[in-house]
Amino acid sequence: MTHPMLRISAPAALALGSAALGAAFATGLLLGKWGLPWRFRRQQRLLPPEDSPLWQYLLSRSMREHPALRSLRLLTLEQPRGDSMMTCEQAQLLANLARLIKAKKVLDLGTFTGYSALALALALPPDGRVVTCEVDAGPPELGRPLWRQAEMEDKIDLRLKPALDTLDELLAAGEAGTFDVTVVDADKENCTAYYERCLQLLRPGGVLAILRVLWRGEVLRPRPGDRRAECVRNLNERILRDARVYISLLPLGDGLTLAFKI
Repeated sequence: MTHPMLRISAPAALALGSAALGAAFATGLLLGKWGLPWRFRRQQRLLPPEDSPLWQYLLSRSMREHPALRSLRLLTLEQPRGDSMMTCEQAQLLANLARLIKAKKVLDLGTFTGYSALALALALPPDGRVVTCEVDAGPPELGRPLWRQAEMEDKIDLRLKPALDTLDELLAAGEAGTFDVTVVDADKENCTAYYERCLQLLRPGGVLAILRVLWRGEVLRPRPGDRRAECVRNLNERILRDARVYISLLPLGDGLTLAFKI
């Protein structure tokens, strides 16, 4: 006697897979916190420290970084605030999710030199598009030659204005429900407004990623006057209560919240 096979929809499979990955990371984080003294905890860095052979080994076996993308990462790290960019493992995870859901349209809030925009553009088909938002024209021009080297410049639509203006323009243009992936790595004071607008722009089954929701692997605990931490914490609590999404928290880099739109 044969038993019927359980079938899971693509959005549900994504949510379950992400939740399992998040649980594994969280378990490792807690075990490391309880079992190791503070001085042995791994520091949050974009590049593996030279004295960490295990981390070097893991990245050498798991990263598949395009040459232009690697060059842009190294160039960005030389810039002021360069260590605030998306980490290589975060970029690869999001690119793989974009491939998994066959994404064609991506929204990226916080271009900087365009490392995240390039990583996602490389994951899209030839007719794909990344709309990326930045208020400072300088950093994207550093990355543009590497976008061109990777033959991805035509896929990257740079909008040099406040991100909220771009989001409102996209909604007014009738692009609600048409984006497959949105990435929020912009100012934290407006993160709730970004979340609400991005959720409107996402299609059902789309992925919304919010970066830097932890502080050195710890949950942000707002101090009096710390507006950034308070905004991020409030947003994460809001997402947890939101029936419109599945959610998973991954302690990669300084934390990554993934919300899958139902």
